[in-house]
Amino acid sequence: MRAQEKRAAEAVTDHLAELERPPDAHSLAQVIGTALGATGCAFTVAGERYQWGHGAERWLTQPIEHDGEVQALLAVAPHSAGPVDALATVLGPPMAALRLAAEADRLRRDGEAAARELVDDRWRTTVEMEQERRALERDLHDGAQHHLVSLKMAMALVEHTGASEERLADLESKLDAAEKALTDTAAGILPIPLSTGGLAGALETELAAHSDVALDTTDLHRRYPPLVESTAYFACLEAVNNAHKHASGASITVDVRDTEHGLEFVVSDDGPGFDLTARGSGLPHLSARMAAVGGTIDVRSQPGHGTRITGSVPR
Repeated sequence: MRAQEKRAAEAVTDHLAELERPPDAHSLAQVIGTALGATGCAFTVAGERYQWGHGAERWLTQPIEHDGEVQALLAVAPHSAGPVDALATVLGPPMAALRLAAEADRLRRDGEAAARELVDDRWRTTVEMEQERRALERDLHDGAQHHLVSLKMAMALVEHTGASEERLADLESKLDAAEKALTDTAAGILPIPLSTGGLAGALETELAAHSDVALDTTDLHRRYPPLVESTAYFACLEAVNNAHKHASGASITVDVRDTEHGLEFVVSDDGPGFDLTARGSGLPHLSARMAAVGGTIDVRSQPGHGTRITGSVPR
């Protein structure tokens, strides 16, 4: 063994004797490089390079083995530093310890990342379930309730005027419509007129039975994404429902149109109106539904001047 290599091996042995844990690769590179009189020394362990000093374009590279496996690569500069195979033998055990520590650290990081991902997945699943629950709640509130309000009005009319065969048939029809709306909502199915005829066709079909509601879709010329159309559809139905509840007997107008900014609808009635400062803007379900597609809702009302609800969804 050359004198310099022997000194380097002794320096490594002394350095390792002072440690109580796996050696630091940078410190070990400095100890070896200094003992060899080299300008640079580096280890490549588990894919990571640990370097002390600097070298020319060419380095002397020596694999370090332990238990028949390559644990690391030793590089010394300059290239003319000479063979260091005997030194590599001394470095086998500490390099094995370094490799195991590096792999253990990598496994720890992978485990922590997997744990974080699992927590994220659970959180994301919880959020998605809550969103689905709220969406179902809104669909029941805005869609099926529309049929139930209509049924309640029809029953009140029967009670007031007496049950006739025509009235009873109308009640049966409205019960069937309410049952279908509840079934379709629970199954996550859009109303057939909405999926086939778009927003205009769906509203025409749904509001046709209400003589107190005037629908205008003459300025609605294009189709929108299904989520946007279903949002506007249920929002219009909720606004009509609210007018039926709080402005019984009033005339209701539903106007749906394209604008330069996107889709807009206006539901207005000439009922008694209400004081916004006393009741607030109201319609939390409607506001939440519109916000889900980036839309907005604006409620204007005052006592004796009816109510006007404007919703818009940007392109």
